[in-house]
Amino acid sequence: MNPAAQFGRRLREIRKSHKLKIGELAEKADTGVKHLGRVERGEKQPSFELIIALAAAMSVSAAKFFEFDQPQADPKVLRRQLDQFLARRDAKQLQQIQRVLAAFFDS
Repeated sequence: MNPAAQFGRRLREIRKSHKLKIGELAEKADTGVKHLGRVERGEKQPSFELIIALAAAMSVSAAKFFEFDQPQADPKVLRRQLDQFLARRDAKQLQQIQRVLAAFFDS
């Protein structure tokens, strides 16, 4: 998959996770719906300005759009990523995570 398609797929994932329709995001980012659709399909490459506008419209870092799925196999890296993820959670969230993991692995 080429970088434009990867970017578009990631943009769509983030947009959907924010429960935004493409028209809503286009309006917030001050761009056309057709153009945004082409970007999401990887047919067009977004300008730097559009990337910044999209990030601002969804209150995310522009870097989020470039976090393409690359499965990590190194256990040390995976542990560090998990540690970073867990460090941002409060006690209630950690309890929920612990229960889910226990249910998942004890099945």
